[in-house]
Amino acid sequence: MTDAFEVLNPAALGEPRGWNHGLLAPPGGRVLFVAGQTASGSGGHVETSDFAAQFALALDRVLAVVRAAGGEPSHIGRMTIYVTDLAAYRDARSELGAAWRARLGRHYPAMALVEVSGLVDSGAQVEIEATAVLP
Repeated sequence: MTDAFEVLNPAALGEPRGWNHGLLAPPGGRVLFVAGQTASGSGGHVETSDFAAQFALALDRVLAVVRAAGGEPSHIGRMTIYVTDLAAYRDARSELGAAWRARLGRHYPAMALVEVSGLVDSGAQVEIEATAVLP
């Protein structure tokens, strides 16, 4: 059991690293859907071209929504990360891991990473959406 979720990692699927195959939410939890967040500031513009910095800022924005609903990072059960450059993601894995641990520690939701040809926010290289289950 990790926080309120039951972690489901069937042996037949192999050992996940940095994510879990599934998280089962507790009965009676409230579901929060967090829209895709980029590294845009309060003015609506992406403020940096650094890939790792964009990841960290997008993650901060996701966590701001979760906290506004009364939740914590550990309440996130699913996350999808959209990137415009998969090679940049791979090259920045060390920095991304550090940013992740600083914000979510060792909590790993069920996750997907998707490379896309573009994002709505001009200059955005990363967009993160999430689903959380709050007690």
